[in-house]
Amino acid sequence: MVLHPDIRSDPERREAAAALSEAVALAAALPGLEIVEAEVVPLPRAQPGRLFGKGKLAELAARIAAEEVELVLVDGPVTPVQQRNLEREWKVKLLDRTGLILEIFADRARTREGVLQVELAALSYQRTRLVRAWTHLERQRGGLGFVGGPGETQIEADRRAIDTQIVRLRRQLEKVTKTRALHRAARARVPWPLVALVGYTNAGKSTLFNRLTGAEVLAKDMLFATLDPTMRAVTLPGNTRAILSDTVGFISDLPPQLVAAFRATLEEVLEADVILHVRDIAHPETEAQAEDVATILAQLGVGEHTPLIEVWNKADLLESEARAVLAARAARRDDVVVASALEGTGLEAMGARVAAALGEERIRQDLHLPFAEGRRRAWLHEAGVIEAEVEERDGHRLTVRWTPKQARAFRDI
Repeated sequence: MVLHPDIRSDPERREAAAALSEAVALAAALPGLEIVEAEVVPLPRAQPGRLFGKGKLAELAARIAAEEVELVLVDGPVTPVQQRNLEREWKVKLLDRTGLILEIFADRARTREGVLQVELAALSYQRTRLVRAWTHLERQRGGLGFVGGPGETQIEADRRAIDTQIVRLRRQLEKVTKTRALHRAARARVPWPLVALVGYTNAGKSTLFNRLTGAEVLAKDMLFATLDPTMRAVTLPGNTRAILSDTVGFISDLPPQLVAAFRATLEEVLEADVILHVRDIAHPETEAQAEDVATILAQLGVGEHTPLIEVWNKADLLESEARAVLAARAARRDDVVVASALEGTGLEAMGARVAAALGEERIRQDLHLPFAEGRRRAWLHEAGVIEAEVEERDGHRLTVRWTPKQARAFRDI
């Protein structure tokens, strides 16, 4: 059973029908689940102990029993106390939105780093959920007698075990991250720019990636079909060579643990020379989805100096009149392309825009600036060309990636 609590007092309340539809699609993305019911539950406010009011609790309990429901998915945040109480009341397993997304990610992650990132995010989430376990967790274990006072509670022991695992996973991730850094350094020697595909989950990024590269990345009408980044070389119009990167789809209310955990997975976006923001332009909430993507890009620290082109994808799903209106809107902007990855339309125009945004070939260079040259250093920051910076005794050591035109402008300062 999928429930979307429509809380009227919530300032960030979403359109209920669209939110429920997305929650059902999330549930469908997890294999082995049969969805028997999905419902929007209007609430004036969330009840601190059980989320829902007494009447609604009893009504849902009866339906859960009648439908023989084994799992309830609540599309929104559920506190550990609410989760424990609802599971006891309804005698079922319960997952909130964060828990469901973690389950999907755990099922889909394929690379070593992806698996480790999911484990780390899941442990951080579980650490706050220990309160929902049964009463044996509240018992105290007796001390050995060497130290006075009460023994350690089972919850404290479990938290300590989780903390130990988190430390172990972080160490493993550091090793994997170093390996990825070596791979990136090897790629850096290839004088091709990096173009990253980003967008809301199920916007059609993988279909577009496959169309442009001839690759066979999993492309399904399913949320989070892609989790691990995939990269391929591609030739753009005018024989411009580039590396194209497909990334995990973004989603509204992305759990904070996952924003942090998948930061490394999204490093390609941070290093991209051009970002292609792929939008499902036929989706009723396309504007809200675009805002969610922009918010997550900002959280990841993607700079405003990186050129961003919007690809209004899935135009083939629109009526001809709506497509014409869309084309007229896009024609007034130089950072938008109307396309259909499925039909292959609009991709020539998109390639031309990317090639234009890349402009001249970018080259990496190491610079040393004495402390007195603060104005030139400020110019480099303003231009957004600094990749790394280290302060030394006699100045700053910088690695920059710029066009010959920017290099000439810098010399003239």
